[in-house]
Amino acid sequence: MQLKDLKIIVTGGAQGMGAHFAQRLQEAGAQVAVGDVNEERLAALPAGIHRRKLDVSSEADITAFVEWAHDAMGGLNGLINNAGILRDALLVKKDKATGQVKKLSTADWNAVIGVNLTGATLMVREVVAKMVEKEAKPGVIVNMSSIARHGNRGQSNYVSAKAALAANTVTWSREFAPFGIRVGSVAPGMIETPMTQGMNQKARDTLVASIPVGRIGVPEDIWVAVKFIIECDYFNGRTIDVDGGLNF
Repeated sequence: MQLKDLKIIVTGGAQGMGAHFAQRLQEAGAQVAVGDVNEERLAALPAGIHRRKLDVSSEADITAFVEWAHDAMGGLNGLINNAGILRDALLVKKDKATGQVKKLSTADWNAVIGVNLTGATLMVREVVAKMVEKEAKPGVIVNMSSIARHGNRGQSNYVSAKAALAANTVTWSREFAPFGIRVGSVAPGMIETPMTQGMNQKARDTLVASIPVGRIGVPEDIWVAVKFIIECDYFNGRTIDVDGGLNF
């Protein structure tokens, strides 16, 4: 697909990688509809980008947003499934000083699964249903997974969601092929975003030092992979790791 032919939704697009993707798409001539819970950041996006509040943990919000985006752009043929949150904690932890046993809270488990997996899945369902209804093809879905999908200490919830997205990229590519819709996934490593900027500095420095290319990634690095998936009509059902060679 050509970028200029896209009428595409970007979730979690008010800041970080999502905002970068939206800007790059607009520069290439695509029509872009951005959804995010952060209305202040949404308002700061460049003129010409459609924007509306979207909470992907709400099925009603997702359904309404997809309908709105389709109407606002006069069609719909793409999705970048980017919205995500972190609620990191060990599944079980014992305090060395007190001996107290702490557990990952069910609330933190449900919050991450609700946004990163259930919300992402419902976005795909609603976008593809709309595309099939309107016979819009070709179409493309890009899921944002993570290299953490291979397993990472303190991220049981996040790992579960991102591993499932990578696996369902294969599932959905097979299910949607009859409709002319491809599905790909990008798995970023350590990327400079508001999410990673909130990390503990010592842990961040240690992680960056372990990246073979010698630096943290930037959103443009991930955009190159997203752009490839969109433009390469022979790419389908696979996940691209973009992590500087980092091995968890």
